[in-house]
Amino acid sequence: MTKLLVPIHGNPDRWRAALAQATEIHRRENASVHLLSVQPKVSGHVAMFFGRGELHQIQQAAGLEDLEPAQALLRTAGVPFTSSVMVGRSADTIARAAREFGCQRVIMGGDGEARRGVFGSVATQVRQILGGGNDCQVIGS
Repeated sequence: MTKLLVPIHGNPDRWRAALAQATEIHRRENASVHLLSVQPKVSGHVAMFFGRGELHQIQQAAGLEDLEPAQALLRTAGVPFTSSVMVGRSADTIARAAREFGCQRVIMGGDGEARRGVFGSVATQVRQILGGGNDCQVIGS
């Protein structure tokens, strides 16, 4: 079975487009869909102001809140899904999740022109991290 990873980040119009594409692929190929929220890792200086486990709970709660609208859209469309929240740098964490979950495709709605900057879009960075192999295709800009 094909496994799709859909990171929920950035502009809602972009991740909604990614969800529409994932829904279409699910219906065509009976693919499984996994939603991912990546929460930023904070510096040690910030972390020292939180109790043990408190920062983790805050990051998980923020990630679950980010996932709620995407989960609602998939429920309405009748698409089964799983979801998770991970902490780290966006591109690295998305690539790690794709490997850990055994995903064949990562569907990203894109970052838009303003976010590309010097290092390229998140999708471009994920492609570079995953390498040129055919194991996992990154769809989006």
